[in-house]
Amino acid sequence: MSKIQTEELFLAGGCLWGVQEFVRHLPGVISTEAGRANGSSQTLDGEYDGYVECVRVHFDPHQVSVADLAAYLFEIIDPYSLDQQGPDVGKKYRSGIYSRDPKHLEEARCYIKSRSDCSKVVVEVLALSNYIRSDEKHQDRLQRYPEEACHIPKSLLHKYKCRSSED
Repeated sequence: MSKIQTEELFLAGGCLWGVQEFVRHLPGVISTEAGRANGSSQTLDGEYDGYVECVRVHFDPHQVSVADLAAYLFEIIDPYSLDQQGPDVGKKYRSGIYSRDPKHLEEARCYIKSRSDCSKVVVEVLALSNYIRSDEKHQDRLQRYPEEACHIPKSLLHKYKCRSSED
């Protein structure tokens, strides 16, 4: 039995609790982790350092592409909203797609360019310069506390849940 070759992508779309809960159910997603991308420090403590709340996604590229993951992200965000998703406002709630792999970034940009509304889209597509795992209290938050508030409607949040046998 061979080990699955996974790739890594970082998705941001407002509060990371909802993004993680949505993404973990997607076909081809192997694992998720709540974190912070592209801040300037290596610590969770201290002043805001420019980070964006994000979800680290390990996925099987034979089952789901970066363009597919971008399309899924666009299901749960307002791609025209700068620094806000739902009631969450501020730079840390901006939407974006981040990676260490330039091919991933090109695929995400191509997905956005292929959309008829591409001129209005404000979703960042940037190289990942820094990543920090969020505190344990933020990991799988809506799985552990399903009644917590979330900017993504429950019907959409669990749209792909039935494909998973882990729940």
